[in-house]
Parts: sequence; C-alpha cells; structure tokens
Amino acid sequence: MEKKKRRDEKIRVRLEKVAVVLFRPRLPENIGAAVRAMCNMGLKRLVVVAPEDLDRQRMAMMATGPGEALLERMEVHDELAPALAPFQYIVGTTARLGGVRLEYATPREMAARVVEISQHNEVALLFGPENFGLTNEELPFCHALVHIPTGDCSSLNLAQAVMVLAYEIFTAASDKTRFVPRLANSRELESMYAMLQETLVKINFISHQNPEHWMFNVRRLFSRHGLRAREAQVIKGICRQIDWYVGKRLEGKKGD
Repeated sequence: MEKKKRRDEKIRVRLEKVAVVLFRPRLPENIGAAVRAMCNMGLKRLVVVAPEDLDRQRMAMMATGPGEALLERMEVHDELAPALAPFQYIVGTTARLGGVRLEYATPREMAARVVEISQHNEVALLFGPENFGLTNEELPFCHALVHIPTGDCSSLNLAQAVMVLAYEIFTAASDKTRFVPRLANSRELESMYAMLQETLVKINFISHQNPEHWMFNVRRLFSRHGLRAREAQVIKGICRQIDWYVGKRLEGKKGD
C-alpha cells in the first residue's frame, strides 16, 4: 500500500525556490496586489528593483493581512543585475512578440519546466514596468520567455499577470521529471558572457558594432541547454587561452 502511494505521488514545484521579481514597478498599489496574488498561490519571495514609489501604506492596503509578512521580507535593489545574480533560471514575461522574442512558452509550458528546475535551482519570474514591460535590454538576463495568451483586450494588469503565472506554478505537477542539476547562476553567467563577448569581438566572430546584439543568439544557445557553474568556468578558461594565443600571434607579427 505504501509503495503504491509513493508511485501515485506527483512531483511538484518547490515554491520556496521561486521568486517574483518586479522591475521598475510604478505604483505601490500594483506591488501590493501582486503580493496578494503571491500569497494566494504560496509564493513567499518578492524582489523589487528600482521602484518609483514604495509607499508602505498603499502597498499594504492592497496586499491585505496575509501579505504584510511578505512585504516585510521584500528585497529591494537599485539595479537589475545584482537582483538577479543568485538565480539559476530566469523567466521573463512579454506581451510583445516578434524580433528577438520569437521563442516563448505559455504559462503552463513554463510551469512544467519549472517543476524540474526548481528541485535544485533558484527560479525568478521577471515582470517589467506596467506601461511597457521588459525591453530588449533586460531580455539577455532571461533563460526563457513566457507569453500569456489573451482575447481582444490584450492588456493585463501587473497583478493579473503575476496571478496567472503563480497559479500555473502552484498547480503544476509531474509523474516523473528529468533531473536538472544545479545550474550556473546569473552572476556566474554574466561574468562568462562578458569574457566571451570580449574574446569573440577580438577574433572578429561578432561585430565590433553593437556586440550585445550579436551576443543575443549566443546567449539563447546556452540558455536553451543550461550551463553548470563548472561549465561556465570551462568556457572562461577557453576564452583566456584564446586571448593568450591571439596575443602571442600579434607579438610574432611585430617581431617580423
């Protein structure tokens, strides 16, 4: 009987591993309403980056009683990179599609992936400002994008978007999952990408003009497969060796 019970149990998202990150939220009421949605769905970690207004009373009014404790634990950062540094998997939300936003998942597809990843990794759900969402400048931080399908009225309030994603994560479960090891976090990846970009520019693999644009496809390649911290270090080591070799070649040409 006990063995049958274990077989029937589904693997669920580890909610304590999932955080909501609000980038440049404009209104305290929207932060509070997002907190209420998080509390409804069991999410307890909120990260706010460069908010316009953090009026506690206005936030608390929308968060209601259960959200007070979450507001007390809220992390506040001035810049996005340090806020995302501890996370191994970052899901960006987007209403706009096309351009560099060609690959995206539905909230349900995203939640199924997070079931696997959250077992050993910290996950961030990244939401942009209420008026225009995430820009192309923030997208390089994201390992995946999620788009909420809507009807003719396509505009969602920030708290509504948080609720949709939080609900799908809360209800997501799997009979069996693919093992996902501890991945490199954003801090480790950004260090690697900075070194890789410098090296690829040096060997003329990507253009000296707007290299961040050309790096987007490189980031997408690695994000699709996921890198462990050790693998990120290997890539940095390769970059250092390429730099050394290029330097020696240039010295040789000067000698000629």
